[in-house]
Amino acid sequence: MSHLQERIIGNRNPLRLLWHKSKALAAAVRYRFPARHLTVIGITGTDGKTTTVGMTTHILLKAGIRVGALSTAFFQIDDRITWNATQKTSPSPFIVQKFLRDLVTAGCTHAVLECSSHGLVQGRTLFTWPAVAAITNTSMEHLDYHGTMEQYREDKGTLFRMLRGGGTKVLNCDDDSCAMYERIRSQRTILTSAHDVLYGKDGLWISNMEVSSVGSKADLHVDRELFPLALSIPGTFNLENALCSIGCAHAVGVPIASATTALQTFRGVPGRLERIAEGQPFSVFVDFTVTPIAYEKTLKAIRTMIEPGKRILVMTGSCGDRMKEKRPLIGKICSELADVVAVTNEDPYTEDPKKIIDDVWSGIDQNKTEAHRVSDRKEAMKCLFAEAQPGDAVLLAGKGSDTTMWTAVGQVPWNEREIASELLRAVLDQGRGGQM
Repeated sequence: MSHLQERIIGNRNPLRLLWHKSKALAAAVRYRFPARHLTVIGITGTDGKTTTVGMTTHILLKAGIRVGALSTAFFQIDDRITWNATQKTSPSPFIVQKFLRDLVTAGCTHAVLECSSHGLVQGRTLFTWPAVAAITNTSMEHLDYHGTMEQYREDKGTLFRMLRGGGTKVLNCDDDSCAMYERIRSQRTILTSAHDVLYGKDGLWISNMEVSSVGSKADLHVDRELFPLALSIPGTFNLENALCSIGCAHAVGVPIASATTALQTFRGVPGRLERIAEGQPFSVFVDFTVTPIAYEKTLKAIRTMIEPGKRILVMTGSCGDRMKEKRPLIGKICSELADVVAVTNEDPYTEDPKKIIDDVWSGIDQNKTEAHRVSDRKEAMKCLFAEAQPGDAVLLAGKGSDTTMWTAVGQVPWNEREIASELLRAVLDQGRGGQM
């Protein structure tokens, strides 16, 4: 469908949705319905999907299960990983179905799929027939497409309706969507919570959460049984992601004890609160933080990882052509939770990058933070690295493991992790040169 047709025919026009779903059928036919030979786990949500997909895949591999995964960041077959250059959570159904066929050809029995709300509405994951459907959380995102939070959650619920009354739902009791999804029929429902006690229910909950700069841990409760849960990645939100992943793995027969043991060796997903270390005296993290809730969780997590009196410096921005109302909220949260903020370009798509920066900047409270406007993203990184002092933490938010940036002329090369490493090495080299 051409861009002109897309502008004329609305996102939810039945003709447009029929076009998308006909492509999904054509893709499934082309690759001979590979999902028939796989146990598929579908994971959706606003934040944490990619990490939860990575955790679930890691658990299954450690359990001796041949598995592959498709996520925003990567494609994985057993322990072989390639990057998802499309940067789409749910890419074209032809990519999805070909990937599933590749898994079958490789001898895999299970697949873990990250499912976006757009992809669910447009049927990109049709004919994948999940046996397990899970959700991490829901918060304000993509309302330019879905219209309201109610519709957004309804569209996410498509994944649970794909169970067709069978299979297992894994639901987050702490999220406002839980009651809505509980009403969707399935054979089994596993509940998770980081706050509530779930005695007498088919569920997993955690207590006594502790977070440090190098990891996180909690007590995992499954009815009356207790299991130690320890991760080598920080953040209370990662304990919540772990709950979802353990629920998914348990739904396909992996014992709880095996799942918690496996997660001890999970090293995280590239671009998700990934530490960039080149010998600099301050911490640098690259993270795919894009929603207001994600900014709040990530910045609060980093605050627990630094010593009192040390600062958080954050590079922020927002994506073009979508969800303009979240931009000032991101600016507001950054100015409240960070000590230094650099507002810069991210993925402008067809929008004027300066207008996007204006929108984010409008939420900045300069009485609460030291704020800078730096249009060039690389210069913004240099600015923060130059200002960071020993013991501080720098968060480079928005791009994560992306290898390109979307602009008005299409995708251009941009690998934030590599660029950060290169700039840090240059800063250190300059420092050494100044001492000679």
